[in-house]
Amino acid sequence: MADRLLTFSIFRYNPITPEIPPRMQEYQLEETMGMSLFIALNLLREVQDPSLMFDFVCRAAICGSCAMLINGRPGLACKTLTQDMPDKITVMPLPVFKLVGDLSVDTGVWFRHLNVRTEAWIHTDKVFDPKGIEERMDNPTAQAIYDAERCIECGCCIGACATANMRADFMGAAFLNRIAR
Repeated sequence: MADRLLTFSIFRYNPITPEIPPRMQEYQLEETMGMSLFIALNLLREVQDPSLMFDFVCRAAICGSCAMLINGRPGLACKTLTQDMPDKITVMPLPVFKLVGDLSVDTGVWFRHLNVRTEAWIHTDKVFDPKGIEERMDNPTAQAIYDAERCIECGCCIGACATANMRADFMGAAFLNRIAR
């Protein structure tokens, strides 16, 4: 793979300083073999602009915290390889969710609201016994909910949903996944 010079157009805005309007800012970086968008953003923050805000935790596509719009499509920065992208990459925060700053959004409030709307907790008449033995889920039930449980709550499905972008009360695919479980 020949090294490429990548140009990143990144949404910049910090709600704490509203006097500075939202803007797109360009950065350039030499691509390296196997570079993910997460690695590129981290290098940009380390070397060029320490004020760049974005979220990450696992770097393995299992937590969802690095979800963002990548060339107009929701995706995970840790899973998106720059080799699969054009030379110019546009990165924006996921819509719908509250903006923390730049590419960082708060999905937690939205998903907590989803939990309340779906009553996503165990409903039981049994009194909790802290010394009791946990009841194991039977295998057919575990298999039935396996696919729904694989959702990492990254918010990509909500960020991609036009209706969720227009109506705050619309819960979208995440809601359907939750009630299917």
